[in-house]
Amino acid sequence: MKWYVVHTYYSHENRVKQTIEKGILNTPLEGQIGQILVPVQKTFHIRDGKKIEREKKLFNSYIIIEADLVAEVKNYILNISGVTHILGYGKNPIPLPKDEVDRLLGIENRDQGNSSTHEILPGDHINIVAGPFTEFDGVVDKLDKDGLRLTVNVSVFGRITPVEVSADQVEIKK
Repeated sequence: MKWYVVHTYYSHENRVKQTIEKGILNTPLEGQIGQILVPVQKTFHIRDGKKIEREKKLFNSYIIIEADLVAEVKNYILNISGVTHILGYGKNPIPLPKDEVDRLLGIENRDQGNSSTHEILPGDHINIVAGPFTEFDGVVDKLDKDGLRLTVNVSVFGRITPVEVSADQVEIKK
C-alpha cells in the first residue's frame, strides 16, 4: 500500500474520513485501504490566564490515505460526497514520498537528532523563537524524559506562567 493525498471540500475532512471507514467495513475493499489521516497539530492558547489546548488542521481540505489504489478503490473514494479528486497528474494519482509520510506520521530519523535538545538544562535562560510565545524570554523549569518538550516559566502580563514548548522552538540566551 502507498499513501495518497485526497482533496475534499473545505471542512469535510473528518466527514470524508468517517464515510470511507464506515463504507469499507466488511467489504472486499477493507483490505485495500489502511490508515486515513487528517493531519492536525496541537496548539495552546492562553485565555483568562488558563492554557487551552486545541487541534489545528495542518492541511485544510486534504486527507492522507494509505491504500492499494486499484480502480475499484479509486472509484469508491472519488464517488464519496465531499471528495473532489486525488492529487496527481490528470487522472493518475501520485503516491507521497516515504520521507513525507514519515514526517506526517511523526517518525523521524533518530540520527539527525537536534543537538540543542541535550544542551538545555533546567535553570537555563532561553528565548522562545517559534510558536505562540515567540519572542518571550523565560527560564527552563523542567524537561520531559526525552528532552524534546520543555516547561518554561515566562512572564505573561506580569505573572510568571509555565508554558510547554518543543525544544526546537527555543534557543539558549547568551
